[in-house]
Amino acid sequence: MRLLLPATAFLLLILAACSSDQIQHLRDTKKIAVEAANWEVKRIMPADLLRAARWAGDTLTRTADRELHRLLKAKLDEGGVAAALPYCRPESYASTDSMARILQAKARRVSSRPRTPEHLASLPTSQLQSDTARLVARPTTEVFTYQRPIVLDDALCLRCHGTVGSDIIPADYALIRKSYPRDQATGYRRGQVMGAWQVELARPGVAEFYTMKTRKVMKPRPKLF
Repeated sequence: MRLLLPATAFLLLILAACSSDQIQHLRDTKKIAVEAANWEVKRIMPADLLRAARWAGDTLTRTADRELHRLLKAKLDEGGVAAALPYCRPESYASTDSMARILQAKARRVSSRPRTPEHLASLPTSQLQSDTARLVARPTTEVFTYQRPIVLDDALCLRCHGTVGSDIIPADYALIRKSYPRDQATGYRRGQVMGAWQVELARPGVAEFYTMKTRKVMKPRPKLF
């Protein structure tokens, strides 16, 4: 005669036969899930790419601006306008160039009143407001463009771009004119738009930046012990 054990009793017998050191628990399951989600192939929509182009443009130009302000302060403290003048070209910084290569981008600054003719550009008045939103476009399937105003928001900049005689001392202005004989970039006030950043980005760089920006990141958990 055969005895039939209930299902619960059968499971208890199986568990009893397994010692605790034979049961292997998965560790870092949340981390594994995050990595799996990051490696999942996702379709990037056109609106996502436009958003990424804005993110990339902001990242590149804001980083360049921060480095410009840091260097100008250091150089002005070190040797005045004569020492700072060669460094007022953030688009040519090694750090800017390095980031541009990663983003597959080309950045330049333009103005209707530039310091050098190579930066001359005709900018509509609507694009020369301090609160103008970024202009992001996709002129071709492989190229994105980004533009945002450059606002004179640091009093240090007035020493080279303010009013001659009050903000800029005559001796310093003579140095500026010696380096830039066709200079038009003076007479600005704090808070005024001086020109614009213009960035051209290649589609692969924008797509890669979107992927990195939207990756899931594990938040560090505090150690309890």
